[in-house]
Amino acid sequence: MSDALDFLVKLLDIEPIEVNIFRGVSPDEHRQRVFGGQVAAQALMAAGRTVERGRVHSLHSYFLRPGDPNVPILYEVDRIRDGRSFTTRRVVAIQHGQAIFNMQTSFQVDEDGDFVHQAAMPDVPGPETLSSLRERLEPLRDQLADWFARPHPIDQRHVGELPWMQHENRDPIQRLWIRADGTLGDDPLLHACIATYASDMSLFDTMLAPHEVRWDDAEFMGASLDHCMWFHRPFRADEWLLYDMDSPSAYGARGLARGFLFTREGTLVVSMVQEGLMRLVPRPVP
Repeated sequence: MSDALDFLVKLLDIEPIEVNIFRGVSPDEHRQRVFGGQVAAQALMAAGRTVERGRVHSLHSYFLRPGDPNVPILYEVDRIRDGRSFTTRRVVAIQHGQAIFNMQTSFQVDEDGDFVHQAAMPDVPGPETLSSLRERLEPLRDQLADWFARPHPIDQRHVGELPWMQHENRDPIQRLWIRADGTLGDDPLLHACIATYASDMSLFDTMLAPHEVRWDDAEFMGASLDHCMWFHRPFRADEWLLYDMDSPSAYGARGLARGFLFTREGTLVVSMVQEGLMRLVPRPVP
């Protein structure tokens, strides 16, 4: 396990401080707000630690306020239902006395289904033929010093051009291989939480792809609004997964992106949808 992945595993090891209440912390980084994937992954971990039977099969969440990276996050879990096949939890993340995030998630006891089908995986080059994101950004190390200083627990290998490096309009499609940078244990909840963390790293870039704007543009304001995931089949987050994304719509200051995770063998294991706030704001007057 790399130091960066060990750091992420410890970040997800939230502290129980009371029945149904957990405390999570953020990395000591220079960020204006907490990374959304971190909050979603910690919330899922909090929910899962109150569940005795079953694996997570879906989550539906809303980002309500920017998270403060300088103070802990409290996760309050509501045990809505414990059924024979399905267990439901609601989680609210709180900072400064206010909710910054909420999630409803459901767990299912493993069972054999009578109906099986899935979409086909796109035909793309294998991850070994592609350079890592760190390698591709190495020429920009001086400009991206803050990025290089952070731990990067997810190995990312983009197919084609990096989305934020493109200046010409292009189709809202993005594909990359991802995996945890090291070997994890066998806990399926941990693998689901790491996939949740990684899933928030690229979807918004897909919404921006057809537009002449980048995250660091002074006149652009963007933020995740909601995030939903469906876990179809067992998988390991420390093995290569193809992250296939597209953005079918942007309108009314909101963009929508869809994502699908496939194993190397072509098995669809996770689907997700995210909506994001997309606004142009006036430039400040000199």
